[in-house]
Amino acid sequence: MGTPDNNPTADPPIALEDVRDAADRLAGVAHRTPVLSSPPLDELIGAEVLFKCENLQRTGAFKFRGAYNAVSRLIPDQLERGVCAYSSGNHAQAVALAAKLRGSPATIVMPADAPRSKLEATRGHGAEIITYDRYSEDREAIASEIAKERGLTIIPPFEDAAVMAGQGTAALELIEDAGHLDALVAPVSGGGLIAGCATAAKALLKEIKVIGVEPEVADDTRRSLAAGERVSIPVPRTIADGLAATAPGELSFQVNRELVSEIAVVSDHEIVTAMIALFDHANLVAEPSGATALAALLTGRVRVSGRVGVIISGGNIDAQRFRELTE
Repeated sequence: MGTPDNNPTADPPIALEDVRDAADRLAGVAHRTPVLSSPPLDELIGAEVLFKCENLQRTGAFKFRGAYNAVSRLIPDQLERGVCAYSSGNHAQAVALAAKLRGSPATIVMPADAPRSKLEATRGHGAEIITYDRYSEDREAIASEIAKERGLTIIPPFEDAAVMAGQGTAALELIEDAGHLDALVAPVSGGGLIAGCATAAKALLKEIKVIGVEPEVADDTRRSLAAGERVSIPVPRTIADGLAATAPGELSFQVNRELVSEIAVVSDHEIVTAMIALFDHANLVAEPSGATALAALLTGRVRVSGRVGVIISGGNIDAQRFRELTE
């Protein structure tokens, strides 16, 4: 089902200066995560691969970058009343911690079947959690009603310029630390991460190819780019719970249709294979969403050469779930 865009010719919602401003706000608060490599994986892929390890970010995922950038911009009255977010886990944890650091209460709407570790971590940062059924209820509608009743400010997971700019700092740091890249590969859900990263990368390296990767059952962005408009899909069932979006964001799609070269898809089995490869060859633990970009390289769904940056977007998976998937 197509979703019309309100103003397809509008100026881009973010630019490189917004990403740089976000980097200033995050300095000393977010981790400057390492850029690591693995010769065995380079050999398998046929390129020099440089991993931006957002699995080592605060709250275990890149989401803290966007959440903190957005929350840090709120005025005192908004902070005092509190913030609200909806998320399957990583954005939930990020907003909960960002709010805590800024002295603001947080209410988070999460699916009842979200990974237990993500529910517990979000609650551990002091947030109130309200659960819903992801297959029959509308999380945005629930959050909107709660925010209206309580006077809270909603911090969306991707449909927000400050959130996208914050996510883009991952690519900004990667290029600052690694130097020239021929391609950048990142996972795609609502599109905020790749929109922010593409904005920074294309501004710094004009010829870089930006490639997104989705689970094959959650290919809303691939379908949308092919159709030239935002397309909605049913709620996907995938082990990559962080990538189970039903449609790209309006703002993120505005960026991605201009800056993203292609979208590849991978199966859940291929994602698990990439998780194992990261563990065996790079000593990195990634949740399924975090290993999706590498999965596309290992399978040849994405063919690259030269120097390639890969965003390992998150590592929030407990030992039992990791064992279940990899066995």
